[in-house]
Amino acid sequence: MKKITQLALLLVCFLTAINICAQNNRPANSNVQDMDIFYHTVESGQTVFSIAKLYDVMVLDIHRLNPGSEDVIKTGQQLKIPQRKFEEKSILNVKSDDNYTIHTIMEGENIFRLSRQYNVTEDQILQANPGLSNATFTIGKRIRIPKAVRQQPVSEIVNNSGVIEVYYTVPTGETVYNICRRFKTTESELLSLNPEMAGGLRAGMTIRIPLRISESELPNVTKPVTATTSAANLLRLASAPKIALLLPVDAASSQSAEITEFYEGILLAAETMRSKQGFVAEIFTYEIGELSDTKTKQLLREKNEELKKANLIIGGKSPEQIRLISDFALQHKIKYINPFSRIDREVYDNPFLFQANTPRDYLHVTAAYAGANLFGTYNIIFIDTKDTLNNNADFIKEFKKELSDRNISYKEVNYDAEKFEDDILSKLSASKPNMIMPVSQSLAALLKMKPVLRKLVELNPEYNLSLYGYPLWQTYLEECLEDFHVLDTYIYSYFYADVSHPNMKQFYDDYKKWYSKSPGVADYKYSMLGYDTGMYFFSALKQFGADFEERLSGLNYKSLQTGFNFKRVNDQGGFINTNLYIIHFNREYKILRTDFR
Repeated sequence: MKKITQLALLLVCFLTAINICAQNNRPANSNVQDMDIFYHTVESGQTVFSIAKLYDVMVLDIHRLNPGSEDVIKTGQQLKIPQRKFEEKSILNVKSDDNYTIHTIMEGENIFRLSRQYNVTEDQILQANPGLSNATFTIGKRIRIPKAVRQQPVSEIVNNSGVIEVYYTVPTGETVYNICRRFKTTESELLSLNPEMAGGLRAGMTIRIPLRISESELPNVTKPVTATTSAANLLRLASAPKIALLLPVDAASSQSAEITEFYEGILLAAETMRSKQGFVAEIFTYEIGELSDTKTKQLLREKNEELKKANLIIGGKSPEQIRLISDFALQHKIKYINPFSRIDREVYDNPFLFQANTPRDYLHVTAAYAGANLFGTYNIIFIDTKDTLNNNADFIKEFKKELSDRNISYKEVNYDAEKFEDDILSKLSASKPNMIMPVSQSLAALLKMKPVLRKLVELNPEYNLSLYGYPLWQTYLEECLEDFHVLDTYIYSYFYADVSHPNMKQFYDDYKKWYSKSPGVADYKYSMLGYDTGMYFFSALKQFGADFEERLSGLNYKSLQTGFNFKRVNDQGGFINTNLYIIHFNREYKILRTDFR
């Protein structure tokens, strides 16, 4: 027994010595208290050892931060993982000629913005920093940014049976997605020309790509191009309309994701027109910053000769950007589409400007006119819920004026929670249908009204009742969809994504195929705005040529989300989009979208 006790004591001393030795031999930067912490959710089959290897940290550190983990960890359990050791190791290992740049995260930055700033992908940043995520992306943290791979040159331009193609040597880090975007082609087209890509894209392989961009946009050509090939290429490109995209975005932009989706929608429209209608366009893209006019001035100065050749210019957002682009377009007689801003001052003096985003005063006038047409024979009741938030006084004023000009009477009710049911009953008509419209477009106003209105409809079927409402109501579908149907609701709006559109599924499928993601979840989708804008104006160019402005009434394009109906504002001015949708949530639980023109 005495020997067993002595052996036990020796074992304890030995293990303690090992533990002390291990601590003494650990690097100074492995002090757990000084480390940044993030959380890892344990997946099935993982061990502390495998997790430590995944994040390049010490098993001992995980044990110290997570008492009990030395015995067992369970699937779904959250473990604290130290981050600092990896960062310090990464920084120490980076040399001046290495493939990484060390970046200290600043306020307002995110992974997407850094990918744009350093011209790499988000996945490349994440792969270079194991454990990095949106949750662990904190101010002051130092991370590795892979240096952008220098693009390898196009090796040759060739004429294959009348089709101009380039031979492209794939650089390290290149992706099929990037090639498709850069060369304006599709994955299926690349696979048909390069069957070897079925086994995956590999650095160093040379692939064939159809040429749909100008030679000035290509990397340097290392082999001479024959005169015949060059002439064929120039002949093909000479007939292609030139589109300049001036995107109001930069690395620090708050709307990077939205503008990127708009750009993706434009490219998808160009591909749709090419594959289905044989229409090929050259698209030149420039970033001009979100608000500042500095980049816009610089671009118009440095790319003057290139931009003067454009058939269309699309973009700009701030009033100053729009003014600068509008002046340039007017000087060189180039069609200019303003898709983002509702500001319409320049359109009154520029006959080449198309204001695609309907200004509010035009929207109100058209919606008031539409409302008078729809409900001219109704018993019209306005309800003032006294909600100052989202009060739409300008539209209500315009609507009442339109009704008065047509000698259409209306009634008004001031909301009082205790008397509201009696007040409404006293204003309803049993001999003709009733239309009710709140003065405020807020959700609060709807929530006050709809329980009483539903009760009246269900208990008094003799009252034929409908609601008339605002574009903002489209964002209330989660709370009000069934009520909208029960109350036979009509909404006026400048946009509505028509899920019954025959091409809607195709758009989603193509977008997912091209960009490996779905369009944003917002009600107003910039990807669809880009697609509709591209399809409309590309179709105009194809059917009518560069001087299409007076023949747009003959253009038959049924939009996915944003409709177009351009009217010239005056003899010297341009065009404003006056399109309006009336969206009807009928009692048969169908949603119908109608163009009002």
